[in-house]
Amino acid sequence: MAGSGVIDDYVTGLGHALRGPRGPRLDMITEARDSLLDTAEALEGDGLEREEAERAAVEEFGTIEEIAPGYQEELSIAAGRRLAVVLFLTVPLTTAMWSLIWKVFPAAPMAYETRPDWFVPVARGLDILQMLIGVLGGVALFALGRGLRRIRRPRLVTRFLGLLVWAMLPVMLALSGALMFGSSGPDGFGDYLPGAGVALMSLLFWGLQLYGAFTCLSLTRRAPFPARV
Repeated sequence: MAGSGVIDDYVTGLGHALRGPRGPRLDMITEARDSLLDTAEALEGDGLEREEAERAAVEEFGTIEEIAPGYQEELSIAAGRRLAVVLFLTVPLTTAMWSLIWKVFPAAPMAYETRPDWFVPVARGLDILQMLIGVLGGVALFALGRGLRRIRRPRLVTRFLGLLVWAMLPVMLALSGALMFGSSGPDGFGDYLPGAGVALMSLLFWGLQLYGAFTCLSLTRRAPFPARV
């Protein structure tokens, strides 16, 4: 049944008021629209004119200022959950890929014997750091999923993940750069296609992590709604 446009205008305004991951945001807007249409059709069945029914449905649903904060909280949780998934999957995968590359790279034994004394400790430290970030991503994923009911301020988990990426990524880049360039890596590695592929995948993963971190920090910069009680 065609509407008068009251619900369309309301849903459009709600969409403009919300920020966050596109998929969950569109789902929320669609769900709100469907709920409003169902209410309006029920009221119209009770004898109200269509426009009057839509206005009553919108009034019953609540103003955008009233409902947007709750929706925005859900979007910040969704952003944190997405970043947690990215960290949980890509950081350990990056570690595993580089470990495999160094095992199969066809270098002469002497190439490894000439590495600086700090090479192995730095490499192990980088692996531990990456695995720790992956574990924290898994913990955050659980906290923003099944553990959500026990958290008073889930937005702080989302913000923590964003800060973690921005703090740790430069450290990982510095350590990775030291291993690749500061140690004058094995001869021929620059032309080794699998190594170049892994390096490209690592950059792609880092880009995803930075984008997710930026989104999380942007959505949690201020708290426009009270903490859960």
